[in-house]
Amino acid sequence: MTTQSPQAPPETPAGSPGPDHLKAGLKNRHLSMIAIGGVIGAGLFVGSGAGIAATGPGILLSYTLAGALVVLVMRMLGEMAAADPQSGSFSAYADRALGRWAGFTIGWLYWFFWVVVLAVEATAGAKILHGWVPGVPQWAFALVVMAVLTATNLFSVASYGEFEFWFAGIKVVAIAAFLVVGALAVFGVLPGTHAVGTDNLLHHGGFLPHGVGAVFTGMLTVVFAFMGSEIVTLAAGESADPARAVSKATNSVIWRIGVFYLGSILIVVTLLPWDSADVSSSPYVAVLKHVGLPGAAPLMDFIVLTAVLSCLNSGMYTASRMAFSLGTRGDAPRAFAKVTRRGVPRTAILASVVFGFVAVFFNYTSPKTVFSFLLNSSGAVALFVWLVICVSQLRMRRILEREAPEKLTVRMWLYPYLTWVTIGLVVFVLGYMFTTADGREQMVLSLVAAAVVLVAAWIVGARRKAAARA
Repeated sequence: MTTQSPQAPPETPAGSPGPDHLKAGLKNRHLSMIAIGGVIGAGLFVGSGAGIAATGPGILLSYTLAGALVVLVMRMLGEMAAADPQSGSFSAYADRALGRWAGFTIGWLYWFFWVVVLAVEATAGAKILHGWVPGVPQWAFALVVMAVLTATNLFSVASYGEFEFWFAGIKVVAIAAFLVVGALAVFGVLPGTHAVGTDNLLHHGGFLPHGVGAVFTGMLTVVFAFMGSEIVTLAAGESADPARAVSKATNSVIWRIGVFYLGSILIVVTLLPWDSADVSSSPYVAVLKHVGLPGAAPLMDFIVLTAVLSCLNSGMYTASRMAFSLGTRGDAPRAFAKVTRRGVPRTAILASVVFGFVAVFFNYTSPKTVFSFLLNSSGAVALFVWLVICVSQLRMRRILEREAPEKLTVRMWLYPYLTWVTIGLVVFVLGYMFTTADGREQMVLSLVAAAVVLVAAWIVGARRKAAARA
């Protein structure tokens, strides 16, 4: 399918003259925390237990492989985003490098992914709040959380950035404190603890109790936890110096993943036996209880709630900016490209939130049917996005070298060889998903969703060509 020419209309840069443009309202501290917080989701605090149970201490290899994949993809995305900051990020680059059909398809799939995430996170947050205040129904908390964060996003991009700064700040402080306390416990410095050495890493069935294959199975459970690291490349377009912000975020992604994910998981599997029930259900709570911290469970509930609200806040922002970008390129209703006097794409935000509310409704009324379909049909989108970023970078590097080599301030390492290696790794993970029942269902339904959007892209492209000939 080729619907590339004519080239998509460019987006209006943030802060430039014109009635419908985004405002450069994000400060450097906002972008720094968005970059850091983007890789710390609720999945780290809660979902990591399932990966540890399935893989054992070898989950460290799963996180290392998934983390390396994210670092490489982010380097490629950073190269393109530093050269040409866009609110549509990789969708806009796919539009230019591969064709209108590619930007259309991956943009809408990414929007779909995040509006489903809105429902997941709103429900998760409501569940925690309901546990604290059982007299208020869970659905009411979901409604309130969605409404408050919607109002925040509608007010201004600066308000989104400010909320995210504090949400991410709490997550960072929590992880930093966990790393310090956990390390002291590992070496037996804390009262009531003793140095554990490598006993828990090498005993209880060994480092790989379920075999080498479990490393790749574990990778499937953790790879999606890294979705969100690309948000900073969308947000950079609403900052005063987007190229610098993208470059800084790209260069720091290695230590962010190494410290927050590998560091904290290493403490969990070193300090406690991987096959204990407490570790599989809530590994971070298990560590805090082990070191004798009172109120570990309520404290972790608060931290998880913060992570949930952060993801919900960023999900609204990300979905709306992708919808705005699609609108500016004529791949979504033009109303999505309209902004308020504060530079906020109100229609794009409301459309995203409405779909999120619908998904929340189905999560309560039809969790095993309609919502399960929505969840599974967006399950592989992260990998689709990464694959498109890789292929786009192959083409965009040549375009930039020919048209504007001075803009290549961030460069992919060992281009094009490492790009091809990354493509191979993403394809391998996509293929490996077919080896598990859950992964197979997600892949099949995600491919169905992609096929539907591809057909829509072809129809829109055909109509666009017919209008151009008329």
